[in-house]
Amino acid sequence: MLNKGDRKGFLLILSSTSGGGKSTIYEALLAKGHPFAFSVSLTTRPIRKGEIDGVHYRFVDEETFDSMISAGKLAEWAVVHGNKYGTPREFVDTALEEGKIMIFEIDVQGAAQLKAAYPDDSVLVFIAAPSAEETERRIRLRGANTEEDIQIRLKNAYAEIARCWDYDYIVINDVLETAIEDVFSIARAERLVSKRFKNEIWPK
Repeated sequence: MLNKGDRKGFLLILSSTSGGGKSTIYEALLAKGHPFAFSVSLTTRPIRKGEIDGVHYRFVDEETFDSMISAGKLAEWAVVHGNKYGTPREFVDTALEEGKIMIFEIDVQGAAQLKAAYPDDSVLVFIAAPSAEETERRIRLRGANTEEDIQIRLKNAYAEIARCWDYDYIVINDVLETAIEDVFSIARAERLVSKRFKNEIWPK
C-alpha cells in the first residue's frame, strides 16, 4: 500500500545573484510550513545586529569550521565574500529520511557540492532577475554597499549567471508573487517523482 508518508525527502536548492530574490522566495516557502524545512548553516562571519546565533546561522571560529571540514561533517562549504559558510551533514541526512523538503538558500559553489554529495536527492533552481540592468539596479537599491562592494557583487553576479545552465530549473523573478508560485510548483511536482517513494506501490 502506498501512503503519503512513505516519501523520501529531497533538497530544494535555490541560488541567485545578489539581488536576485532568493532570500524572499526562501522565506515565503518556509512560511508554508510542512514539509518545507531548513538547516541552520555554519559561518565564520561576524554576527550582525538583529541576528540570533543558532537561528539565523551558527557562528563559529575558523578553527572549529576547519575541524568540521577535516572530519567530513559538512555536506558542503564555500568561501563567499571572504567568509566561510557550510551545512552540517547530519541535518541533511535526517531531513531526507523524515521526508522533508530541505530548502537551501545557497551560492553556486555550495549548490554544486550538494549536487555532487546527493545526486539523486538534489533539485537545483536558479532565480534570476529579468536582465543585467535590473540585477545592477537591485544591488544598488540595497544602499548599504560601497561602490567597491557593488562592483565586486556585479562581477560575481555575471560569473554566477554563467552557471545557471547547470541547474534543473531557471525561474525569472520579474513579478515576485509569480516567482514564488513557480518555485512552489517545482517543489510540489518533484515531491511526486516516483523515486521519492520508499516503498513499492504493488507488493510482489
